Amino acid sequence: MRALTVATIFVLSIFGAQLVRIQGLDASAVAAEAESQRVTAQIIPAMRGQILSADGTVLASSVVREVVVADQTAVCTFRTKKSTCAPETAPAAVQQAAEKLSPLLGTPVSELVTELTGTSRYRILSKDVTPLTWNKIAALGIPGIARDRRETRSERTYPQGTTSAALVGYVTDDGKPGGGVELMVDDELQGTPGTMTYERGQDGTAIPAGQSSTTPAVDGRDVRLTVNSSLQWYAQNALAQRIKETKATAGTVVIMDAKKGDLLSVASYPTFDPDTDVGKKGAQLDNKAFSDVFEPGSTAKIMTMAAALEEKTVTPSTPVVIPNRLPRYDQRFKDSHEHPTQYRTVAGTLAESSNIGTILVSETLKPATLERYFHKFGLGARSGVGYPGESGGLLPKSSTWSGTQRATVAFGQGISVTAIQAASVFQTIANGGVRVSPRLVDSVTAADGTRTEMPEAKGTRVVSEKTAADVGKMLEGVVSPDGTAEEAQIPGYRIAGKTGTAEFYDDRVKKYSGKTASFIGYAPADDPQIVVAVIVQKPTYPFFGGYVAGPVFKDVMTYALQELKIPPTGKKAQHLTLEVDPKEALADPDVLRDGKKQPKR
Repeated sequence: MRALTVATIFVLSIFGAQLVRIQGLDASAVAAEAESQRVTAQIIPAMRGQILSADGTVLASSVVREVVVADQTAVCTFRTKKSTCAPETAPAAVQQAAEKLSPLLGTPVSELVTELTGTSRYRILSKDVTPLTWNKIAALGIPGIARDRRETRSERTYPQGTTSAALVGYVTDDGKPGGGVELMVDDELQGTPGTMTYERGQDGTAIPAGQSSTTPAVDGRDVRLTVNSSLQWYAQNALAQRIKETKATAGTVVIMDAKKGDLLSVASYPTFDPDTDVGKKGAQLDNKAFSDVFEPGSTAKIMTMAAALEEKTVTPSTPVVIPNRLPRYDQRFKDSHEHPTQYRTVAGTLAESSNIGTILVSETLKPATLERYFHKFGLGARSGVGYPGESGGLLPKSSTWSGTQRATVAFGQGISVTAIQAASVFQTIANGGVRVSPRLVDSVTAADGTRTEMPEAKGTRVVSEKTAADVGKMLEGVVSPDGTAEEAQIPGYRIAGKTGTAEFYDDRVKKYSGKTASFIGYAPADDPQIVVAVIVQKPTYPFFGGYVAGPVFKDVMTYALQELKIPPTGKKAQHLTLEVDPKEALADPDVLRDGKKQPKR
């Protein structure tokens, strides 16, 4: 008995010492450890900001998706007035619950009966329930049906579908931007997640009187683009239709504000469905207006003409003698068609898009001078938009130009541009010789409504206002009856534009394959407001720019003038002399012809 008493006292003293240590000496540490086991943290996702068009149309937005779960041991008491499952009432209770939930979850009753029957305390019924639908589900009052707040997520939706997908981009399943505007302005669109901490019991449910705290999430900012949703829709569809008609492989349509450089539409084909195509093999998820480069062909001739006019080596009326062939180094250059020797002016050379005449004009300039003007027009560098995957094109240094490349560069071959760069060249001429970097983002609006306007791009003078005006008059000659694109005329409006047909270099096969057909222009020619560039890759014959791209230009430009409510100016075009008498041409001391030495400036 004594030994037993001593042993009992010894054990109790140990327990007592432990109680003193736990409740006295280590009370704070033990309490903190216990609290850490009870307290859990839940991430509150931040909603990604919307992407809007200039007119407020939603191009991309985020929606909340709730996860609905079931406690099978509670569903079986639905409308039974029982607190636990009973074999005689449970099947009917589950059947009624399934019939109520079926239309809201979009799941057949038979499948729901299976999901709701059993002893599981946690069974996921759906991960794609909207808050509105959840409210309807909650109103049913079915025991054991709940939403798992820990699994609440946001999902990206694209209401305009394929129309703007190639421009807006997409978000992957893990919520990361995969390209386009989504990636370009991700820092603005993504918000800051919040947290919610609370104490929970052994069954995982929150303790009502327990400690809790919430740090709210800060949603991302809304980004408004310069894009007009109506123009984007129209341009995308007009482009797709023409590509199918000509059996081409790809194309782009770029619409720019001639004064501000704002991108009003950037259509790209092929496009994709952001809801179904992301992750599919072979899906083309880029925007070709920014990423694809091509030799511009004759649309680049306006840079050569502008450079020569600015350097005063020619005037629009300078005579040009254009033979059927022009030998340069180891090649004999020709125009798009056979012809006898022609006697044209510089303006007539551009109107008929003569390669030979353009070479003669370019030879009045040093190669370095021509290269300098090409750079000033924006070639060889990214546009400044900041679009992901944008190419800077290809403009080799003039010191590396071969003998034949010295000639081909003048009429747009041997260099490469993007559709954005090509449109920007015409914007420069339309804007009186001042180049304005293209702009895609108009403003950013925070969750509290604070709106920040993006600054307008600063202009850079490339050529004088007079030179730009002269080139503009020459471009009107292109769409005249004496030019190469009479079909681009729009009744009531003066149009300035240029066709382009060039060899297409296919990087996949590492050789030239097919053609690039283009038409770029602006209107009204005497008060430019809109620039439209149409590029079509590898159309079937006939593959000329006027035939393939001209109709799309006319269609899109006509719609744009109406959509933006731009009236005709009512002014008549100034007449330009395009052809000259052979005797007068040869007698003119400034005449450009093969074999005549021209001063290099």
